[in-house]
Amino acid sequence: MADSTPQPELDTDASPFARVPIEVTISVGVARPTVKELLHLKQDDVLPLDKRIEDPVDLYVGDRLIAQGELEEVEGDPNGHIAVRLTKLVDLKSGF
Repeated sequence: MADSTPQPELDTDASPFARVPIEVTISVGVARPTVKELLHLKQDDVLPLDKRIEDPVDLYVGDRLIAQGELEEVEGDPNGHIAVRLTKLVDLKSGF
């Protein structure tokens, strides 16, 4: 049975690691070509993914899923950069 004792709040500002940048990987889907198809890929080929454009994307730190979100274009960005709007979060206070 899970311990229902409240956990103390983490003081992230006091941690020496609080300002260390980390890399978050956004997974938009998986392609499953055959080896033959992979070896014959050329510029302008299209690899179909297992997700639709409107499906949520997964956010990972290393191999740990930390959140899900939706892709959107950065408002007012003339270069058309994209961003992720977070829709579901994992409890990050339990540590990595």
